[in-house]
Amino acid sequence: MADLMMHSRRHGAAVLTGLALLMGSTALMTPAAAFAQSQQGVVQRIVVIGNERIEASTIASYLPIQPGEAVDSARIDLALKTLFRTELFADVKIDLQGGDLNIRVVENPIINKVVFEGNSSVKDDKIKEELTIRPRGIFTRAKVQSDVQRIIELYRRSGRISATVTPKVVELPQKRVDLIFEINEGPKSGVLDVNFLGNEQYSDGDLSDVVVTKESAWYKFLSTNDNYDPDRLEYDKEQLRKHYRNRGYYDFRVVSAVAELAPNKNGFAITYTLEEGVKYKFGKISVETELKKLDGTVLEQLLPIRAGELYQDEKIEQATDALTFAAGAAGFAFVDVRPRYVPNRETKTVDVVFSVREGPRVYIDRIDIVGNNRTLDAVIRREMLVSEGDAYNRVYVDRSKSQIRGLGYFKEVDIEEVPGTAPDRTGLRVKVEEQPTGELSFSAGYSSVDQLIIDLGISERNFRGRGQNLRARVSVGSLRQQVDFSFTEPRFLGRDLLAGVDLYTYRYDFSQQTAFDTSSTGMNLRVGFPLTSNASMGLRYVLRSDNVDVADSLCTTGSVSTSLCAQRGSRITSSLGYTVRLDRRNDPQRPTRGFYVELSQDLAGIGGDVNYLRTETNGGWYYGFNKDFIFSATGSAGYTAGWRGDTVRINDRFYKGGNTFRGFETAGIGPRDTGTNRGDALGGKMYAIGTAELTVPTFLPEQYGIKASLFTDVGTVGLLDDVDRQTTPGVFNEDIRDDLGLRASAGLSIHWRSPMGPIRFDFSQVLAKEDYDKTETFRFSTSTRF
Repeated sequence: MADLMMHSRRHGAAVLTGLALLMGSTALMTPAAAFAQSQQGVVQRIVVIGNERIEASTIASYLPIQPGEAVDSARIDLALKTLFRTELFADVKIDLQGGDLNIRVVENPIINKVVFEGNSSVKDDKIKEELTIRPRGIFTRAKVQSDVQRIIELYRRSGRISATVTPKVVELPQKRVDLIFEINEGPKSGVLDVNFLGNEQYSDGDLSDVVVTKESAWYKFLSTNDNYDPDRLEYDKEQLRKHYRNRGYYDFRVVSAVAELAPNKNGFAITYTLEEGVKYKFGKISVETELKKLDGTVLEQLLPIRAGELYQDEKIEQATDALTFAAGAAGFAFVDVRPRYVPNRETKTVDVVFSVREGPRVYIDRIDIVGNNRTLDAVIRREMLVSEGDAYNRVYVDRSKSQIRGLGYFKEVDIEEVPGTAPDRTGLRVKVEEQPTGELSFSAGYSSVDQLIIDLGISERNFRGRGQNLRARVSVGSLRQQVDFSFTEPRFLGRDLLAGVDLYTYRYDFSQQTAFDTSSTGMNLRVGFPLTSNASMGLRYVLRSDNVDVADSLCTTGSVSTSLCAQRGSRITSSLGYTVRLDRRNDPQRPTRGFYVELSQDLAGIGGDVNYLRTETNGGWYYGFNKDFIFSATGSAGYTAGWRGDTVRINDRFYKGGNTFRGFETAGIGPRDTGTNRGDALGGKMYAIGTAELTVPTFLPEQYGIKASLFTDVGTVGLLDDVDRQTTPGVFNEDIRDDLGLRASAGLSIHWRSPMGPIRFDFSQVLAKEDYDKTETFRFSTSTRF
């Protein structure tokens, strides 16, 4: 075995401590050390000597010299360099003897396999992704040296700055070698302190939330941001700049970011020195354009900036995108929008002039997609707003990136420009890193409503790599038992049309809230399509069989209302419905800005036994003061009316309370038969509920997954049909209460992403209620996300 030893450390340049490769008696030589005899003459014949694996004709084909040509020392030197550039040879000598041009070569070996030893914190697959050397590739010293640096850089990014890598070579027959990287990972370099100097407007705690580098602690064993990484410091400097400049501090700058190694070398102390400056406001905002068809005055009206507002960098970015998009909509695909800043220190304002010019014409040559080992190219390409041959538009490219990320199939998404086939052409490389999209789950939980809950489910959000959604679920609890199957095709018939089918059967036991059980078996057929970039519409058809069961003994003894007993039995519901949705939130999962509104209607009576028109609407508005304080105002309302002389059956009414109206039990508000022992909930034809909620900090590390919010719920449920309030025609049952009164509650909700699944605790205080409502002050529940 021959050793090729390299040793590299973090501080200072890489130091080559030993380099030797003995292969027989042949020494490795670089082109500078190779021998080219200074001779002149005419080449009669090319003779290759020393080749074992590579054909002589192949070697001769690389030469810029052919038999019959005159050569001198310059052409021989050129031939020598040409052969070395192929990386096939460890040594080459060329000399001219008589008419023979003798080519003496020592071939570079072929790599049989690459082995890693000593790595425990970084897996083999992760290291292999960084290497240029591959099995069956050509072994060269330069490649090994380069890959050693790549491995060390990988460890440095993971916080192990003292890691060393020593490559070793094992000779095998037939010019093959095994390459072994011996890795000494060294200790992880933690962060002992994160300090800030010069900050007066924001506390150290505020700025600690801005930077991603965190102080090391024993409970942060799942964190990856509590180790020292110089690249992360650069990122933190940019985050601090964004934080201040988006809050009016135009002159802000990070004077320095210094990392000092502790004397015992167990970690670093990081100090950011800041110069905050003072707050600025926007001054005069104007648009200058060289394009005759674009009116600068009109473009100014499109800007999301007004004089006198607090200066924010993000407003400049939004304005640039707005102008680029407006120019593109007017037919100018090639525009260059550049803001020019004029700060006025005396008035503490910043004038901004947006210069709109015609940019160079660039077209998209090709679009390459890499990293998708499972997802089909077509699934990604259909989310792109630009195609090959289109004019390059940065806004559309950025939106394409957002849409691909929104699929939820990829951990990372990046779109980068690559050189095209001509100066006016550019290529796009879409780089994705896939993440698991399937889930096989089994969970058990307990809630104050459902008691014991058991869930068994299987789901796949990217079925067969085609973007299809497949789900099957079985859920068993004391209140609810449910089996359902769902399949969704997001691009039905190759169009921007979502189509899906749902099959289900479920049973609800309302014996604790009222005197009936209900069960349903049915199917839904649905389609959906976008109306605009932020609006969508869905259509559906529902066919199901509903059964209402009330014990005979309760009806015969008069323990329940006669209107409830009259609704026993099975009915077929056949309905058509639609939903229209406008969503302008910045994040559908965890919004901090924007709003959404939704309207849906379902008409039952397209066949079947039930006739009603149900209308529901809901919406929400979100405003984040910062990442800890996010305010939301949400609301929903609904109304169901019978037609063709039908009344609304008890299982088609609205039941609110519990998770839908905190502070009240499930079905705890709304019409109720107070003459029964249970005080049976009868449900209502109408409801309206509004919620105001403010998330508040818990001052616990993020990895604990604990969030808290203050809330208040306000609303009402009611409006029974007259026949449901009568014992006999014209005689109303005084025990049936339907006051449609205002209810209100307030309290604290705590959400915990526990290892066993998400858990929610609600602590509530009822502020307004009817005397027959059923309240609760505490509730906890679990849920499983599929």
